[in-house]
Amino acid sequence: MFETPLRIIALAAFAGFALGAQAKDIAAGKAKAEAVCAACHGKDGVTTIDPSYPRLAGQHADYLLVALMEYKSGARKNAIMASQATGLSKADMENLAAYYASLKGPMSNKR
Repeated sequence: MFETPLRIIALAAFAGFALGAQAKDIAAGKAKAEAVCAACHGKDGVTTIDPSYPRLAGQHADYLLVALMEYKSGARKNAIMASQATGLSKADMENLAAYYASLKGPMSNKR
């Protein structure tokens, strides 16, 4: 009696989970990074231009995604980053975050 409704609920839950768990495109993130981010953040996410520019290599993807979304919305203030983020789609931001998270970052205890 309850088997069919439970099966429907389980299938619906699984389908929703599968749709939300799509892999990010690291290659697309790399291409976008080379075109948009590398001038300031360095070729591989390790800037050598200005020590005040964040190193992105090895950073957590979720942190990078939130930062980019906040620059785009204006919640995070930085004129340069706001103008860069304006042209990024959500997929671009997700791909960039996945790309930089996939890189090995330099380890340093200095802040």
